[in-house]
Amino acid sequence: MNDWLTNKSIVVIGGTTGLGLSAAKAFVKHGANVVVVGRNPESCLMAEVDLGQNARAKQGDATHAQTSLDAIQLCVREFGSFDGLYHVAGGSGRKYGDGPLHELTLDGWNTTLNLNLTALMLSNQAAIRAFMGMNRGGVILNMGSVLGASPSPQHFTTHAYAAAKSAVIGFTKSTAAYYAKNNIRINVLAPALVDTPMAQRAAQDGAIQEFIKTKQPLDGGRIGRTTDLDGAAVYFMSDFSRFTTGQVLTVDGGWSVTEGQY
Repeated sequence: MNDWLTNKSIVVIGGTTGLGLSAAKAFVKHGANVVVVGRNPESCLMAEVDLGQNARAKQGDATHAQTSLDAIQLCVREFGSFDGLYHVAGGSGRKYGDGPLHELTLDGWNTTLNLNLTALMLSNQAAIRAFMGMNRGGVILNMGSVLGASPSPQHFTTHAYAAAKSAVIGFTKSTAAYYAKNNIRINVLAPALVDTPMAQRAAQDGAIQEFIKTKQPLDGGRIGRTTDLDGAAVYFMSDFSRFTTGQVLTVDGGWSVTEGQY
């Protein structure tokens, strides 16, 4: 274990599965205390056992305003401080009616934006208020997606999701500019296709697997692993990024710079 995150206490919204859980494990490994939040009670129990004594898990829905507030309060109560927020929670709105614009339903639009943008705004707002209330700096890392800036019309046509992830970038840059004077850093991590519970439709589709071989050509051409983002997440939550704010780091295996073959 190294000490990149020693004495840091971090809240991970969406931290009981997938990318969030993988990052939480990395944070603990690097010395942090962690509070993870997830919607599923079973995944919360499993995460708390998995993460060990320097972690607490809390069940909650990220689209509810109180959820992030409660998680931050738990972090302060259990670990004595709150230093950073990593917002990972979100998801596909496909089953609610997201899709190509001519097929997109209003429920699909509203639900997808609620899951991926409103929830993020609420957690960021709670974190900002906590940092300002403590009269100290802090760090926020938001989860984006390559689809917010680099579309894939053949295989990934959820236009509300793309809009939400693009908005995460604009929201992050705007808030980063405003709160820089408070020494609060706010950045974005943008992955491509990663093997997570949300990505199972794509990960199990033979045509998409073939597409990914050339669209994400790094390391032999493959779907991303959750651990592929851990190093970047640790960097942003650590003091090594003390002079970095309003930035988007794309960890995508080459997606955004390759054409991909259908």
